[in-house]
Amino acid sequence: MQPRNMSMSGVVDLAAVKAAGEARQKAEQARAEAARSGGGGGAVAPSSLVTDVDEAGFERDVLQRSTEVPVVIDFWAEWCEPCKQLGPLLERLTREYNGRFVLAKVDVDANQMLMQQFGIQGIPAVFAVVAGQALPLFQGAAPEAQIRATLDQLVQVAEERFGLTGIAVDPADAGEVPAEAAEEPAGPYDALLEAAVRALDANDFAGAVQAYKNVLVDDPANTEAKLGLAQAELLSRVQGLDPQQVRKAAAESPSDVAAQSAAADLDLVGGHVEDAFGRLIDTVRRTAGDDRDAARVRLLELFEVIGGDDPRVTAARTALARVLF
Repeated sequence: MQPRNMSMSGVVDLAAVKAAGEARQKAEQARAEAARSGGGGGAVAPSSLVTDVDEAGFERDVLQRSTEVPVVIDFWAEWCEPCKQLGPLLERLTREYNGRFVLAKVDVDANQMLMQQFGIQGIPAVFAVVAGQALPLFQGAAPEAQIRATLDQLVQVAEERFGLTGIAVDPADAGEVPAEAAEEPAGPYDALLEAAVRALDANDFAGAVQAYKNVLVDDPANTEAKLGLAQAELLSRVQGLDPQQVRKAAAESPSDVAAQSAAADLDLVGGHVEDAFGRLIDTVRRTAGDDRDAARVRLLELFEVIGGDDPRVTAARTALARVLF
C-alpha cells in the first residue's frame, strides 16, 4: 500500500526557500570545516547517522535536523517481523551513503502520537523529512534494489530543490562501523551463475530466475546475479505475449498499469529503452495509490535490467523524481 501524502506544516512552520538557503550554507560550512581539519571539526561520527527518536525529541532530531540533511524515518515495532528485516538493511545503507541522509528510528508502540500524525496504518513504514517537509517513501520490507533507487531519488531531490548535499562524516571514527558492513562477498558462485546462463540459453526462464535467486540469498550484493535476475524476469514476462494486442491495449488505456507495464517490457526487449522508461514515468504521473506504486516498481525493475550506470537510467531517475516529489 502506498503511504498517503501529507504535510508537516501543522507541526513546524518552515519556509522551503529559507530552509534551502540555510541548509546550503550549513552544509558548505561543515564541508569547509571538515576539509580544514582533515575530517574532524564539523564532521560527525558514523554512529550518529542512526538515532532512536521519540516524541519529545522529534522536533530537534528530525524537523530541525532536516534543514541540514534529509532525515529518513523508520517506523517500527519489536513485534513486527518485517521490521526486523528492514531495519538492519536501512542502517547498513545509511552508513553506506555516508552522510547523504540520516536515519531516525521510531518505535510506534512508544510513540503513538507520531504514528497518528503521519497517518500510518501498517509497519514498517518509511518516510523522509526534507527541510521540514514530510515525504512518504514506501511501506513494507521492500527489496534492496528498490530501496536504493528510492534513496537515490530522495538524495537527488534534496540536493536539487533544497540544496541539502549531506553532512560530513569523520573518517577517523570509521572503526565504529560494524564489521559486517565491510565483509567481502560470500562467493564465488560460478557454478550457479553458469547454470543460470545455460537456463537462459535454453529459454528456461523460470530455472534462470531460481538460479540467480539462489546466489542472491547468500550474496545480496552480487552484481552479476542482480543483473541476470532482472533480465531473466523480463524475458519471462514477455514470453508468449502478442505484441500487437499488447500495444493496442496500451494505446486504448493510458492509465492501465498492467497494459503499460507489458508494453514497456516489449519496448525494452526491442531496444527502445527511452520509450520504455518514458511510458512508465507517464503512467506514474497519471495514476495514484497502489497503481502508481506498481508502475514505479516496474520502472525500477527495468532500471535493473539496463544498469544504474547507464546515462539513460540516470536521466529517467531524474524524471521520476520530479514526478514523485
